[in-house]
Amino acid sequence: MTKREATLERKTKETDIKIYLNIDGEGKSNINTGLKFFDHMLTSFSKHGFFDLDIEAIGDIDVDDHHTIEDVGILLGECFKKALHDKTGINRMGYSILPMDEALATVAVDISGRNYLVFNANFTYQKIGDINSQNVKHFFESFANNALININIKAEGENDHHICEAIFKALARALNDAAKITHDQLLTTKGKL
Repeated sequence: MTKREATLERKTKETDIKIYLNIDGEGKSNINTGLKFFDHMLTSFSKHGFFDLDIEAIGDIDVDDHHTIEDVGILLGECFKKALHDKTGINRMGYSILPMDEALATVAVDISGRNYLVFNANFTYQKIGDINSQNVKHFFESFANNALININIKAEGENDHHICEAIFKALARALNDAAKITHDQLLTTKGKL
């Protein structure tokens, strides 16, 4: 079987990012974005999806966290797209319903070759740790658009940290299920994903 991994770099005037992804990993990660809460979410994503993930990001976080979170989402999406190759044999679709204390996240994905994000989650506060809560949705938009994945997220709860972490973990589990190779077909009537 071809290794399903990718190493990509993205350098702009605002960020300098390098990501290594192994879809068929063990959940090992080494993540440094300069944003501690974001690192925590990406580490949870790696662990619960069994993805090996290294991210080194330098961004203009002295301005704010927007560019770093957006560009990590873009590049991580590109890594998933590249690592999945032509998608032959994958389940294609997956979902997870995941609780974290009072919070509950439901995430469904379709590795369809068509990007779309539905995000139904509200945060009470502007900040979660050291990131702007508005940028949580923006991360998932950037990821979905560049991975060409349909992602549908619904989450509720009382604690913003719990809501956000439940979403990241549920996405990881849904993607792990959707990316599993279980047969030798391309699951589409179109002939291409």
